[in-house]
Amino acid sequence: MRRMFLGMLATTMLACAAQSASAADTVVVQWNDVTLQAIRDTKPGPPIVSRMLAVVDTCMYDAWSAYNRRAAPTRGVGIGKRPKSPTTADDKAKAVSFAAFRAIVDLFPSSTANANALMATLGYDPMDTSTDVTTPSGIGNVACRAVLDYRHHDGSNQLGDLNGGAPYSDYTGYVPANTPMEINDPNRWQPQIISDGNGGTRVQTYVGVFWGQVLPFNPRLRIPVTEGPDVYPGRDYTQGVDSILKYSAELTDTTKTIAEYWADGPKSETPAGHWALFAKFVSQRDGHTLGQDVRMFFAESNALMDAGIVGWGIKRQYDAERPVTAVHFLKAGQQVSAWAGPFLGTQLIDGTSWRPYQPPTVVTPPFAEYLSGHSIFSGSGAEILHRFTGSDRFGASFVQPAGGSRVEPGVTPAVAVTLGWRTFNEAANQAGISRRYGGIHFIPGDLDGRALGHRLGARSWRLAVAYFEGHPNDYDEGDRD
Repeated sequence: MRRMFLGMLATTMLACAAQSASAADTVVVQWNDVTLQAIRDTKPGPPIVSRMLAVVDTCMYDAWSAYNRRAAPTRGVGIGKRPKSPTTADDKAKAVSFAAFRAIVDLFPSSTANANALMATLGYDPMDTSTDVTTPSGIGNVACRAVLDYRHHDGSNQLGDLNGGAPYSDYTGYVPANTPMEINDPNRWQPQIISDGNGGTRVQTYVGVFWGQVLPFNPRLRIPVTEGPDVYPGRDYTQGVDSILKYSAELTDTTKTIAEYWADGPKSETPAGHWALFAKFVSQRDGHTLGQDVRMFFAESNALMDAGIVGWGIKRQYDAERPVTAVHFLKAGQQVSAWAGPFLGTQLIDGTSWRPYQPPTVVTPPFAEYLSGHSIFSGSGAEILHRFTGSDRFGASFVQPAGGSRVEPGVTPAVAVTLGWRTFNEAANQAGISRRYGGIHFIPGDLDGRALGHRLGARSWRLAVAYFEGHPNDYDEGDRD
């Protein structure tokens, strides 16, 4: 599947595979491309991705800040400000590149070859480990090292040292209330048995169940109180299940395309990375300088990281069931009208046979339903891009060719479908509702996620601006949770 973004000035094709560097792209965009490909290759979970992007972009920002008169770095390591010189522009690009390179190698050791390749293209020596902060390479290396040292102990368990286990694995002892075969509590998350894509199956493990404990960008960030999901027994719970089945029964080529485009499952850049692609579109649309991209990606990725921390903290708090569990529980033994599976259309089926409109290797995401990660990420990402550009204008679109579906290849859609977004907010809203079309979120999880995402994005933006202006410890936080 390809993503086609049509801007005011040019048409830019973005594939799900690695992007070749464009001469017009800043090094910030080029390093984000390498990061996104590493994400596709290694397939970390959505909140982990948001942190990875934030680490790379923060390393670049901190290195760049040494060349900006006002900007304050996130980690004070005594680099100081570099004087202007005829080579300042080249020095900035070099410092930023060394910082990004060190971050990517730390986060994605298996992607070192791709990082080395971009360093070679840019004419830099990846073996230059200088810590001389009078040189660009030294600034990049030292700035990134400080960020990595901080983030290695931020509660993400990147090193696996909190439990002696795998990187990013749970250290809190979470045990799901339900088993794949038995619903003990219809209000709690249930792991599913899904296809492994190789003829076998595997049982889902909750991804990021501890993520609410990760240190955020905004030190004043707290997990807010929300209304929470609808619970059984109750009329709202029943109506939520009925609404999911109605979406399923009334799927069209357009709503299927929306569900698939925004799915961002395994082998993709995930929701946070999707908004990094939108930031790239904005950079190319508006002809950004290196300094503009450093600031935009820094603000966006850190806002997305905080959205992931809050979103997954709320998911852990409620541990809410996915629609697939609720439908199977509430409609067992009943005939329901719904999408019956690939190429089968809408039929009457037993409630326990219902499945979301998702590939068999996904079925439903491996973490709790409330609230929607897509919605909170997209609300936050849209808010940052709106505030950075000073306008909600977006102007991008995506074309799904006839038969281009991954769920129903060769058949869906019958004719090409174009999705277009005049504004960032329109894109965020479509991302949210896509999860309802796809059968994996209820209405409260979507709408509450969107609203909270915008609030978090606004707060992250104010803090980012305070960094740009050199006073991060004294800024207007705005609304407080």
